[in-house]
Amino acid sequence: MSFFRRSCKTDMTSHCPRCEAQDKLHHCLHSLKTSLQQHTSAHLPPERSNMRLSSAALCTVGLAALAGAALYASRSPRVPEGIQPVENFDLDRYLGKWYELARIDHSFEKGLQRTQAEYSRNHQGGIDVTNRGYDPKRGEWKISRGRAKPTIAADIAALKVSFFGPFYAGYNVVALDDDYQWAMVIGSSLKYFWILSRSPSLPKGVEERLLHQAHLLGVDTQKILWVHQDGVNPTGSYK
Repeated sequence: MSFFRRSCKTDMTSHCPRCEAQDKLHHCLHSLKTSLQQHTSAHLPPERSNMRLSSAALCTVGLAALAGAALYASRSPRVPEGIQPVENFDLDRYLGKWYELARIDHSFEKGLQRTQAEYSRNHQGGIDVTNRGYDPKRGEWKISRGRAKPTIAADIAALKVSFFGPFYAGYNVVALDDDYQWAMVIGSSLKYFWILSRSPSLPKGVEERLLHQAHLLGVDTQKILWVHQDGVNPTGSYK
């Protein structure tokens, strides 16, 4: 059995495209190792054959480790325990521009104001992501571009987002306005949290409602940072 397949949650008799791809990779690596063994044994004295074989084995193990790391990184991030993504989700209605009104701060957004996210369809049918935020210390905008895709089903608001190669993070919409005017998002863990809105401020009563729900879900609401946005805490406009 492929060492990749052992981590799969699918029943071994079921069809799993990811496992099939992983099995092909495993067999390819095994064939490479066998070919190297035959080549070194046929053309070198025993002592040198053993030396080359050791190098070949190390190379094969290195390739397997790299392949395993890539497969692990590209897997769908788990939904945190106790978190239920919104159902009957319409991804196309979710597209467009969102203001980030609140977040739990992390290094990739630390110090940024007027943060925004924009989601759009690309020519391949996937989702392009553009995040931007204003750094008041440097007096400049920081922009990150990535991609997103659903992880469970098209109508369930569980997605994964990547801004770097095959490495994905979770993006779970856990509260959503009926008219898609505000949303609350939790990442791969409760330490990643955002409140988004189509406008720079929330309707009356929504802030308290979302904070209460976040507390019930286990989010540390004391760590939530409210973000400066145009029209609320004016700092200029994005051009």
